[in-house]
Amino acid sequence: MAAAGEGTQSSRGPRRDPPRRPPRDGYGVYVYPNSFFRYEGEWKGGKKHGHGKLLFKDGSYYEGAFVDGEIMGEGRRHWAWSGDTFSGQFVLGEPQGRGVIEYKVGGRYEGEVSHGVREGHGFLVDRDGQVYQGSFHGNKRHGPGQMLFKNGDKYDGDWVRDQRQGHGVLRCADGSTYEGQWHSDVFSGLGSMAHCSGLTYSGLWINGHPA
Repeated sequence: MAAAGEGTQSSRGPRRDPPRRPPRDGYGVYVYPNSFFRYEGEWKGGKKHGHGKLLFKDGSYYEGAFVDGEIMGEGRRHWAWSGDTFSGQFVLGEPQGRGVIEYKVGGRYEGEVSHGVREGHGFLVDRDGQVYQGSFHGNKRHGPGQMLFKNGDKYDGDWVRDQRQGHGVLRCADGSTYEGQWHSDVFSGLGSMAHCSGLTYSGLWINGHPA
């Protein structure tokens, strides 16, 4: 039995563990001492440099460009805890520049990002199929933008922290239109309504109703 066991061990060959020190140059695989990170890819001067894949123990990963040990350039990042994925430009490990975010809950964003959040101009389709194109700040719709709602209504105007606020035009699916001031997502201030029934009103609005 001992001889058979020895024969089985030798047939498997010597065990090859990842090196204890990072490779110097070329392609190599390295598991970090804390075992949370595993890198497979190109090295230069003992640093991750070129194309590679960094895997996290929780199932997250980054695959793409590395420069002098840092995540820099074009790549793809997946977060296991949220299920979201970003493909695009990275600076010092963070999404920065332009890219595409695919959300696990549904929906997709294409546009500018800063420090991993939507910032600047972009195109968002949410999980309900509603479409927004315009300005973002701090991950929220903020500034001028256009929105097509799932009920067929269309809004073109100002946004503040994900709500219609400022001046805007709403064209409803039933043919009614409103143009004027908004606050906290409702008609508020001076505005004009042309209802599909033929009725019109121009004047002051408070909390979505004529004053």
